[in-house]
Amino acid sequence: MLKHRLIFTLLMDRGVFMLSRNFRLQKVGGLSWIKEHYDFNSIAFSIDELVVLNVERGRKDTELFSRNVSELTKNCFMPLAAGGGVNSVDVAFRLFDAGADKLVVNTAIIKDAELVKSLVRTFGGQSIIASIDYKIIDGREHVVTDNGSFDTDLSVEAAVRRAVDLGAGEIYLTSMNRDGTGQGYDIETLRKASAVSPVPIIASGGAGRFDHMAEAINKGSVQAVSTANLFNFMAGGLTETRAVLKEHGIAMAEWNVGSGTGVFPVSKAWAR
Repeated sequence: MLKHRLIFTLLMDRGVFMLSRNFRLQKVGGLSWIKEHYDFNSIAFSIDELVVLNVERGRKDTELFSRNVSELTKNCFMPLAAGGGVNSVDVAFRLFDAGADKLVVNTAIIKDAELVKSLVRTFGGQSIIASIDYKIIDGREHVVTDNGSFDTDLSVEAAVRRAVDLGAGEIYLTSMNRDGTGQGYDIETLRKASAVSPVPIIASGGAGRFDHMAEAINKGSVQAVSTANLFNFMAGGLTETRAVLKEHGIAMAEWNVGSGTGVFPVSKAWAR
């Protein structure tokens, strides 16, 4: 039976973690704040993967971001995907060397097909997550890039097909309208994206209650759900979320908490 995944997303701007609402950012705290409020050894058994995104505006400092990812992974024993500002294979290597297991690519999916193909050839499609952001204007989908500032004039379905054709192994689909609102995922768009995608869809944007995640899986037909809400999912929130998903009949991976090992260790088949 296919196992569904619970993913936690951290948004980082020059070492500071952020909250986002409709892609407008608010500072929360640095690495010391995260370490104070989160025990990665504990949440490793509550979530299946961690996503860390560089959300700096303008030109992104990829070297600083890579160093921060490296610092974060020192106490992180679960698969980690990192992205934001990936504009070359060298930047990708830097993130993998910092401890990432997967790469999240956004703008290049639309603007630099050759780079995406190079990333797929170098690291394998299973290591590449295509991040697709969109907003609804007058009832029509608009896929956007550059932190939501550039309208690609593509529908979500067209962008998903493009990402799949380029070789991406997963789609991280974020509703800009729902982002940070806690009003639930955009089920209709998730359903349409899932219908045209042969690769897993990760739902992002809108989680406010546990049942929103169950709804995204059961009605949106996605394989994974993500939340970036730092406050609603502190303490035992992530553990409770996982339990609620299982109560809704959703198949989740299980592991031996007492084993002392991380979740789903990932083997990197690539090398410099």
